[in-house]
Amino acid sequence: MKVGNSVRYAGAVVAAAGLAALGLVAIAGPSALAQTPAPLKIGVMDGFSGVYGDLTAGEVEAMQLAIDDVGGKVLGRSVEILSADHQTKPDVGASIARKWYDVDGVKMITGLGTSSVALAVRKVSQEKGQIDINTGAASADLTGPACSETGAHWVYDTYALAHVTGDAMVKAGGDTWFFLTADYAFGHALERDVTEVVKAAGGKVLGSVKHPLSTQDFSSFLLQAQSSKAKVIGLANAGQDTINSIKQAGEFGIVKGGQKLAGLLVFATDVQSLTLPVAQGLVLTESFYWDLNDETRAWTKRYRAKKDRLPSMLTAGVYSATLHYLKAVQAAGTDEPKAVMAKMRELPVNDVMTKNGKLREDGRLVRDMYLFEVKSPAESKGKDDIYKLLATVPGDKAFRPLNEGKCPFVKG
Repeated sequence: MKVGNSVRYAGAVVAAAGLAALGLVAIAGPSALAQTPAPLKIGVMDGFSGVYGDLTAGEVEAMQLAIDDVGGKVLGRSVEILSADHQTKPDVGASIARKWYDVDGVKMITGLGTSSVALAVRKVSQEKGQIDINTGAASADLTGPACSETGAHWVYDTYALAHVTGDAMVKAGGDTWFFLTADYAFGHALERDVTEVVKAAGGKVLGSVKHPLSTQDFSSFLLQAQSSKAKVIGLANAGQDTINSIKQAGEFGIVKGGQKLAGLLVFATDVQSLTLPVAQGLVLTESFYWDLNDETRAWTKRYRAKKDRLPSMLTAGVYSATLHYLKAVQAAGTDEPKAVMAKMRELPVNDVMTKNGKLREDGRLVRDMYLFEVKSPAESKGKDDIYKLLATVPGDKAFRPLNEGKCPFVKG
């Protein structure tokens, strides 16, 4: 061991002596380094395979669009993307985050779908004092007990999904509910939050059944929901699980029998997979839709030039979070996490997805949410024409009040 160290040291001395003889040590090395500042590294980590793979496709391309929109550089540094698939496993996500922060020098991680993974990565980010901007997971605990001074929750959460969709369904007469719930942190949180909304509105929850993540057969669960006679079956799941449960509910004739399905977390890509004949009439909450206005249509055209598929609120969310982060780094004049987060809270969020959004002290981005209904085939003008807007819900009505979240560092 000593010999090896001596050889490496001797080699370094010889090399330095040779450079000195050429007059290059003092002038070439430092000046060359000064001309090429290290890139700013940011990461997007998500479930790019498995049950949520269809939802997350395109997030890297969306992140690149945000980088393009700041001219490819901040503070004179190029911006480099790292991406990874956490496979919806908390231990895998935490391990990737730790390596990115410690070894690769990543300064911000976004994406992070799957609440159990997001909560695991949040712990690592807090330990390292680094920034995580969650765009994919739904658990409102991320701005509650698991809040972070360097963390943000960007697109939606279980509280907003519950209050926008749940409240609308109860007001429309759906006053008895039965839940079909994915058996992990996200599903549990969503069922909990919708239950509170239903009860507060005078409705009743008749029961619930938990299903494994990524199950293929929903028959036994749907039969329990059907036999409950509840007016509304709340689907507290997402991705392929939602698609499969809606398809199989159709096979059982549940909707034809008079019960309604409430898709508590549904994406435009899900609706296209289901097709309008199957999904028509489904009421859901989204934070982005490609056909809302001229700006969303123009951005979608740019996005589809990189990834030819309909963008979901997840892909738009990664774009929005990345763009605001990069603007904050530029405004702060540094990539130091706490300084950047202070700027992110100070600056209003304005982009194709969000207008005059405010990042709160607890990390919650407060923005408008939209209540949509899936069009019937007769109403649709084309493959991508899938939603009609029922209501725009202001952010201060959609999201949990700051003083109710139990975030440890929020006073009052």
